[in-house]
Amino acid sequence: MSTLELIAFVLGVINVTLVVRRSVWNYPFGLVMVVLYGRLFFDAKLYSDALLQVFFFVVQLYGWWAWSRVSANAGTVLIDRLGTRARLGWAAGCAAAIIVWSSLVSHYTDASLPWWDASAAILSVAAQIMMSRRLIENWVLWIMVDILSIGLYAAKGLWLTMLLYAVFLGLAIWGLIGWQHDAKQQAAA
Repeated sequence: MSTLELIAFVLGVINVTLVVRRSVWNYPFGLVMVVLYGRLFFDAKLYSDALLQVFFFVVQLYGWWAWSRVSANAGTVLIDRLGTRARLGWAAGCAAAIIVWSSLVSHYTDASLPWWDASAAILSVAAQIMMSRRLIENWVLWIMVDILSIGLYAAKGLWLTMLLYAVFLGLAIWGLIGWQHDAKQQAAA
């Protein structure tokens, strides 16, 4: 465990807790966290995760803008959901992207655990986009990512990051339950 990993851990817990609470203030914490994790993952040769942090940085900026706009118009961050057809499209897209990215990373880099790392990375991309769009399904993907990541980071000896993803798993379950409840209230209003 390094100081960098410890700081990123604390920022990650704050970030996701604020996302669960639908607070737009999650984004400043998330921006700093992804910069720190980008460095940590690059040093651990988890290149898919390192590159993912660049994507997260950009999507964090977009999410901050989008959530701020919706919150200003509605007074709260509204929840949306995908239809069945869109869910199937997302699932097929994720599966195809995992196969392509995993193949590329395993063939062209010295990445450690490329298929596992790439699967978590691709699902994270989809979940982050869904979260920025305030789609309730983001939590299901985050639960999958967290389960994959707990094992991945344990295998790499990144114990504090593994613990962070265990905390993220609990927060994702809390987020799914809370957002489902809020969506029902939102629909009834």
